[in-house]
Parts: sequence; C-alpha cells; structure tokens
Amino acid sequence: MQASTPQAELHANNQVPELTDNNLYADDSVLMAGVQRHHAGWHAAELARYGAELGSKEVWNLAELANRHAPELQRYDRAGNRIDVVEFHPAWHTLLGMLRRENLHALPWSTPKTGSHVARAAGYFLHAQVESGSLCPTTMTFASIPVLQQEPALFAALQAKLYACDHDSRDLPLAQKTAMLIGMGMTEKQGGSDVRSNTTLATPIPGGGGRGADYTLTGHKWFFSAPMCDAHMVLARTELGLSCFFVPRWRPDGSKNTLLVQRLKDKLGNRSNSSSEVEFDAAFGIMVGDEGRGIATIIEMANHTRLDCVIGSAALMRQALVQALHYARHRSAFGAMLAEQALMQNVLADLALESEAATLLMLQLASAFDAPNDPLQKAWRRIVTPAAKFWICKRALEFTGECMEIWGGNGYVETGPMARFYREAPVNSIWEGSGNVMCLDVLRAITREPESFALLLEHLSSIAASHAGLSKMVDSLKNTLSTPPEQHERIARYFVQKLVLTIQAALMVQTAPQTIADAFVSSRCDAENGRVYGTLSSLISAEAQKEILQRVVQ
Repeated sequence: MQASTPQAELHANNQVPELTDNNLYADDSVLMAGVQRHHAGWHAAELARYGAELGSKEVWNLAELANRHAPELQRYDRAGNRIDVVEFHPAWHTLLGMLRRENLHALPWSTPKTGSHVARAAGYFLHAQVESGSLCPTTMTFASIPVLQQEPALFAALQAKLYACDHDSRDLPLAQKTAMLIGMGMTEKQGGSDVRSNTTLATPIPGGGGRGADYTLTGHKWFFSAPMCDAHMVLARTELGLSCFFVPRWRPDGSKNTLLVQRLKDKLGNRSNSSSEVEFDAAFGIMVGDEGRGIATIIEMANHTRLDCVIGSAALMRQALVQALHYARHRSAFGAMLAEQALMQNVLADLALESEAATLLMLQLASAFDAPNDPLQKAWRRIVTPAAKFWICKRALEFTGECMEIWGGNGYVETGPMARFYREAPVNSIWEGSGNVMCLDVLRAITREPESFALLLEHLSSIAASHAGLSKMVDSLKNTLSTPPEQHERIARYFVQKLVLTIQAALMVQTAPQTIADAFVSSRCDAENGRVYGTLSSLISAEAQKEILQRVVQ
C-alpha cells in the first residue's frame, strides 16, 4: 500500500507568490509622470512595451541564469594558441540583445531630439530593475560615443557599428562585425582611483604621434571592464602626460591585439558581467583627444557613466521596494498581514519616500543632459551628478538590505531576487569614483564654477519660497560652507548629503502631492534623520503613510 503524502508537502501555507508578469513601466506612476514632464512622452509606448517584457517570468529567468552561470576565461585554445576568450551563458547575450534593440547604448546620439536622454534613462531604469551586469558594457559604449565623435576619421569608421541596434557577439575583427561594444580600462594596481599614478606607457609608431595617431601600449590594467568588448578606452602615459587611447581587440590587419587577459575578478556582485586584469604587450591603440589631456577626455565619459550609476541604483531601490511591498501584502505574521502592521507601514512608507525622491532626481539629471547650453542645467550636470552618485548609490546599500530584511530569511537565500539585489548594490558606489572622490569632486566643481553653484542655490530658494520646511533646508545648506575653506574637505560628505537631500526635497515639493512632499521634507529636514528606515515621526499620520504606499504600484 502506497504511503500518503503529508498535507504540508502538498501545499505550503503563508508563502508569498512570485511577482512576475507585471509591467514595470505602467506600474510606476512617478516614472510615467516624469517621462511626460521632461518631454519624453514620445517614447512612452516603447517604454510600456519594454516594461511588460521585463516584468515577464521569462526575462527574470534570463537574469537569474546569467548571474548563476558566471563568465569563464579561456586563455588558450586546444593547440596552445593564446585566445583570451571569455565565455558567457546564452542568457547574457539575450539580455545584451534586448538592450541593443531598445537603443539604450546610443539613443540620444543616434536619435537626438527633445527628451532623448530622459527616454533613454527611463529604459535603462527599467532594465536595471531586473538585471544589472549587462548594463556595464552598455554604459561604457554609451559614454564613449561623444568622445569618439570628436575624432571624425575614427568615428566615421565606427559610427554604423556603434549605432547598430543588434548585438553581434562574434569575436572578430571590427571590419567583419555588424555591431560593437566598447569597454574602459583606467585603473592600475598601484593607484586605483588615483589614475594620475598610472604607469602604462604609450609609444608612437615611427612616423606618427599626437592626436589620431597610432601607438603601442605596454603596461597593465588592474580593472579592465568587459574584456570581450570590441575595443576599450584606455589611459596611458606619453611624453606629455596621460592620454586617452582607443584600443581594439583586434588589430587593423586582422591579427589579435596583444591584450593579455590574466584572470577574471571574483566579484561580490555583478556576476553576469566579466571584469578582468590585463597586460598590454605592445598593444595597438589610437590616441583620442589631445596628447597629455587624457584625464580631461575621460571626465566627459565619467559624467555619463556616473549618471548611469545613479539610474542603476535608483532602479535597484525601486525594484527592491516593489518586491518588499508585494511580500508584505501577502505574508502574515503574529495574526496580521505585514503590510497592515503599524511599524511595518512606517518602514515601507519611509522606503517609498526614498525611492520616489531617487527616481525624481535621476530623471532631473537626465533632463539636464538634454539641455547642454542652459547655465542652470550645466550646474545640475557638473555639481549634482557627482553629488547624486555619492548619495543615491550609497543609500542603495542600506535600502536593499532593509528590503531584504522585510523578506526575513526568505530574502537572505539565493532562491529569490533580494540577495542578488543586495550583492549588486555596492558596485555603483565604488565604480567611477568612490564616495570620497565624488564629494571632493563636488567641492572642486563649486570652487571652480561658483556662478553655477549660485544659480543652483537661487533655483532651490525660488522653490522653497512657498514651503517653510524646504526653506529651512536651503538656509542650512547655505550655512554649511560658511566654515573656513581649509575645513571644507573634512565636512565634504556632510555637505553633499545636505545638498542632495535639499535637492530631493525641492523635487518632491515641485511634483509630489503635498502630503507626501511634506512627509519627505519633515523626515529629511535634519540631515541626521533618514539614516534608519522606519523612523517617520508621529507627525506623519497613518493615513499619510498609506497614501505614500498607494503611489508605489499603480
């Protein structure tokens, strides 16, 4: 006689259903309103289509597979020839194909129109909620295009492949490919973010030298992102100082360039993407930009990559919140649904305020890139971009951890998405300049361009004129830098924290319902608040907290 199966094995009670087959765009009222407000409504239908695709179980499975099966380096073929090939799970290439199809690698460059940076940022924001590693080569390609456009002859040869909306995964010379990706190689063992200490040498090929000329590079890179990209932007030293070079994976004659991949990094997160250590053995490269002006050249790329760090972190926060809220609405404990318990409502509402403010800030920054000649928008790009990169990326670490805690033990295991979000969160805070580097860059920008900072303060003051709480934040911000200049570096993080919170508060006052804007301002007015989620004061009523949560998902 066959033994009966225990009832507990047939059906697990109080387990939360997987959140799939939802539309990441249509569910996000803040994002949709922002796309319209920043003149990117012409792209709304495409975003809605992509949001539905990204919310499907099939795409979530692709993300899980690409991260479970990490890239593998094959340095030699079976005959002993050096090939330096990184092999990926097919899911990786499918995800890259989706990104290329959506033109997230080139949209503002290939389709320049009002709101194109916002349209692209919104699409990037949606994709980053599901899978982040595939965005690394996408971001680097995107950031390299405006730099390469300054080299007419080189760009003419690359334009069609850079703008192509298909993904060509073949490891072939550029002349044989339909599309290409570009990576970056800046840091070395001895310096990290201090690229001025780089030692890699670039020597002009006899008869050449200078901008647009051919060189050979000898040295190494300690972090060489996405080594299977078709080319990399690399810093190397010439007689006139650090210069920027376009270094292809294959030489123009069709032979393999001497980029020797030593090993792949064993990373905490971003595991679907490969990061490597490489050596250059007289590798071929073409100088991009003026000789000795390599750092100035890469700064232009950094402005775009830092914005993508902000977008990516805001996206992680958004999806972690959505998953946490879904869990709380379907999980009961101690006799009530989690979402109906007062303290949990406080935590979720606080998280929702943080996520909304992050979304508003990333959209505003993207919009600033759509207005390159506007003085105020220049201030947003130069001052607020590194400030937002510091704050949003830093907050994402604590934010994803709090959302994982809402899942309890179920969030700590790898069978759900929360552990991957948590492991993914630190990279944006570290890549393209850590927190201290960003805060010092903000101070540098304010010192060098005081008129831009004055414009920004004037803008914030005009918004604060009708809101007492925001006015208090603006006044406090102005007073922060009244200390002697020699003390500014020591308080850089404190100042940048205040700057971003004040900017976010202003954006909330401009766009959110008054109850929600007031809740953000009152909870962030003192920069020491908001450090632990769930500390909204009794002045923010239970009804107000419920109103905040109702905005999370349409």
